[in-house]
Amino acid sequence: MMLPPKIAIASGNKGKINEINNLFRGLSIQLLSQLDLDISEAEEPHYTFMENALSKARHVSKNSGLPALADDSGICVYALNGQPGVRSARFAGNGATDTQNSQHLVDLMRHQTDRRAYFYCVLILVRHHNDPAPLVTDGRWYGELLREFRGDEGFGYDPVFLDPKMQLTGSEMSTNQKNELSHRGEAVRKMKRLLESGAF
Repeated sequence: MMLPPKIAIASGNKGKINEINNLFRGLSIQLLSQLDLDISEAEEPHYTFMENALSKARHVSKNSGLPALADDSGICVYALNGQPGVRSARFAGNGATDTQNSQHLVDLMRHQTDRRAYFYCVLILVRHHNDPAPLVTDGRWYGELLREFRGDEGFGYDPVFLDPKMQLTGSEMSTNQKNELSHRGEAVRKMKRLLESGAF
């Protein structure tokens, strides 16, 4: 099994970086974020998570000379035709905080009876910036939206997203509980299996 000694994470989101680092424990790979490497954010002009993740992975790999792993993820709400989707990080406007984005979503959903939503994550690993066959995995986490914030952990929309089986929000869960259930946890486990199988 050949594993790369180093992989650059194409993200400037510290919450995502911490989750990916925790989920990749057990593999002898050093993960370096684009923050560590002082690489600028890539443009994300596309309508799909897949296209944006690929754009980010290629950008960071080209600027680092390393294989690059990109996560593009967000929350999709049935009653809003899939919004915020790829605009999850800037749903309340460019530069919006997690709290502002979540509050904007709560406000939009105030009179909706269909509260169903899901988190989606796609992971793309490029071996080099012009890799013709990147490794791709994804994951989904289904739940529903609350009308108020609950919990103090997590990030993003975690405080308003309820897991129906646990009856806890993402912000009320321990790190291990969230990683077991989440979209990102599922996508990373699939990617680890690909790497352990020699797909790299």
